[in-house]
Amino acid sequence: MPGLKNKLSLHEAIVIALININKKNFSATFEEIAQYLEKYNLFENRKGNISLLKQIELRTTKSKSAYLYLFKQIDESSIQLCLTSKSSIESLENHQGKTK
Repeated sequence: MPGLKNKLSLHEAIVIALININKKNFSATFEEIAQYLEKYNLFENRKGNISLLKQIELRTTKSKSAYLYLFKQIDESSIQLCLTSKSSIESLENHQGKTK
């Protein structure tokens, strides 16, 4: 996806990865998410010497993260996109149907 360099924040890139990695329940391991982001160059703005995998884990699971409402940790190495309302789920499913 050329032209997206640094246009997405990390949490936005993670949401895109979760939607595309597992279209059934929008979940993936931190490793799968990192590989997806690297494959499509969705997030290149790294902070310090922290690996992308660790940045994903910190952004999605740590209590001080402002984005915890977006993600649910399902085990020590996996997260799932939180869809809090039926309309959110239907909207996402309708969007996916249009892009297949």
